[in-house]
Amino acid sequence: MLTGLLSPRPAIRRSGDDDDIAFLRLIRSRRVGPATFHRLLDEHGSAAAALDALPRIAATAGLHDYSSFTAAQAESELRAGRRAGARLIRCDDPAYPDLLRQIDDAPPVIWVRGDVASLARPRIALVGARNASSLGLRMARGMAAALAETGQVVVAGLARGIDTAAHEAACTPGTIAVMAGGIDVIYPAENARLAERICETGALISEQPPGLQPVARHFPLRNRIISGIARGVVVVEAAHRSGSMITARQALDQGREVMAVPGHPMDARASGCNALIRDGATLVRNAEDVLAALEAAPAREPSARNVAVEAQTQTQTQTQTQTQTQTQVAPADGQRQVAANPSRGTGPSAAPGPAPAPVQSPPSHQPYPHDTADQARLRDTALQRAHAQRTRSAPDAGGPVSVEKRILTLLGPSPTDENMLIRDLGLTSAAVSAALLNLELAGKVIRVPGGKIALT
Repeated sequence: MLTGLLSPRPAIRRSGDDDDIAFLRLIRSRRVGPATFHRLLDEHGSAAAALDALPRIAATAGLHDYSSFTAAQAESELRAGRRAGARLIRCDDPAYPDLLRQIDDAPPVIWVRGDVASLARPRIALVGARNASSLGLRMARGMAAALAETGQVVVAGLARGIDTAAHEAACTPGTIAVMAGGIDVIYPAENARLAERICETGALISEQPPGLQPVARHFPLRNRIISGIARGVVVVEAAHRSGSMITARQALDQGREVMAVPGHPMDARASGCNALIRDGATLVRNAEDVLAALEAAPAREPSARNVAVEAQTQTQTQTQTQTQTQTQVAPADGQRQVAANPSRGTGPSAAPGPAPAPVQSPPSHQPYPHDTADQARLRDTALQRAHAQRTRSAPDAGGPVSVEKRILTLLGPSPTDENMLIRDLGLTSAAVSAALLNLELAGKVIRVPGGKIALT
């Protein structure tokens, strides 16, 4: 079991003097990152007071021409977020995920688009390689669908490969995608339709201002939110040096449970997972293993920050309830009452959608022999839906060379069932067979007993 240590955080004091403008001005000011933001808030008591002290602090550090983020710029960001259909949630807001609030560099504000109630449900992160193998994609789909069935919200980064497979399989019950750029900037663009589906039952999250195009330095920042918002992180397939391994290391620093799916020792895409298992990560093969690992993880005391926010929220709620009962007077304009405002997402979760239609014939490959009939049926339906969506949105396959490249990307040293490969490619069996023949003649793939194929 590979679990990090979680240190208590200082309490956040919710101040009536602070508003969204003050929070945005402070976190968007030059040289103010999340850690500096929280330190300034702890020292000065409110974002407004910290903003007043910021020029003096900057001058002491040698920055005599320092100017903070303006109110006009903050208002412009708020308008852009509203145009995108997103909601700004501050770290002192009751709707802010408690687990995310615990990490040292918790984002002071997040933009959320979709069902805010999904942030309050139990969450598990599932990450992996962009150039995933066919086996890795199948594992991600099956595990995500089974976890979603148990009530877990699958969290990933909306990237190609494992992330996309996990989102697709868990989309109907609800999944959370953490974005590296602005809440209105879908990356990669090919996942735009998937992002819209996610918003129906789950949520998109970003700490960046709307309209920001993601660059390389934004992805490690996104990864800390993926691990920070979840109880644990499952690495399905990852190279030794990859973004997924960064997420795993951040999960350890944050005190999260780290789990990994083992892979073939000669497959570079499994080297990171195998190294994690060697170093103590929990080996998982299916959703049952993941849930067992989470159940066995040591209980952690809530941080001081969580306790303070929860106590403040309860006090505010009780005060507002008493005031409304005794006086029935509407609150004054501009007064912030998040806990009592149903538009802030504090109401009950939306009712679940209708159950998926049953599958008439079970698949030939069943990777979870201990599943109940209902579990298998739900997973198969989710897999078929994900495949149908992928087939509808997939670009043209191109010529034979393009098909062969896609086959080589999906295959690894571990044998893959040919029928599964055809399904993952979304092509006709004739097209895949022709490409496989060329690759076999070129000595790049081999056939093994049982109708399976592997890289040489």
